Amino acid sequence: MPPLFEEIDSQASPLGEISLRRRRMPVFGDRDIYEVKLGDEFLMSSMFVEAEEALSTLGLAAIQGDKLSVVVGGLGLGYTAVAALKDERITELLVIDALDTVIRWHKDELVPLGKTLNADARNRYVLGSFFDLATSPSTGFDPNSEGKKFDAILLDIDHSPTEFLNAANASFYTTENLALMAEQLKPKGVFAMWSQNLPEASFEALLKTVFKSVESHVVSFYNPFQSGESTNSVYVCVKQGE
Repeated sequence: MPPLFEEIDSQASPLGEISLRRRRMPVFGDRDIYEVKLGDEFLMSSMFVEAEEALSTLGLAAIQGDKLSVVVGGLGLGYTAVAALKDERITELLVIDALDTVIRWHKDELVPLGKTLNADARNRYVLGSFFDLATSPSTGFDPNSEGKKFDAILLDIDHSPTEFLNAANASFYTTENLALMAEQLKPKGVFAMWSQNLPEASFEALLKTVFKSVESHVVSFYNPFQSGESTNSVYVCVKQGE
């Protein structure tokens, strides 16, 4: 019988100790649950992935056309990236993560979705700070093509627009820096972002200083720990056309 708990890997990072764990909870069925922790803080669990997947489906649904080039900011356990690749219009997907450890977990297939991402030729991992690359449009997200523009940027790094994985990320959430990121979108391109909280009116107002349209979606999912529904949010923003 597999152990009920196993720490698969733990490594130092610029943000602190990051660890990948696998556990089984018989009360929730006979399946492996994968967790990522940063220090004592839980970052992600494979028990709750509906909103991460919705980030892709809702964001990509707002794009017209085909042969899409898409950026995902934040690899996590890979659910946003894999959901994006289900859209057959995508021809390339760049997944940006600042932690080499997280990218290696996927490349070495220590997490279940690593095999799926590695097998898809459209997928490419990029090691770097999403926020640094987002605010440097002259170089941009693609190390192989400076200044390249994309059809969509899907962001899932911070807990919310006001609760940050790293305090340094706070400076991104301004009109100036969001506008720098938007320069890397094609006309009518989409920026979509996950949040653990319900939509925040102040952030919607900020997004409207940069984007033509802003729509917030509430994603509900069953939380067995609370024996009820939990909610996350996805903001979907569309850039002005030509």
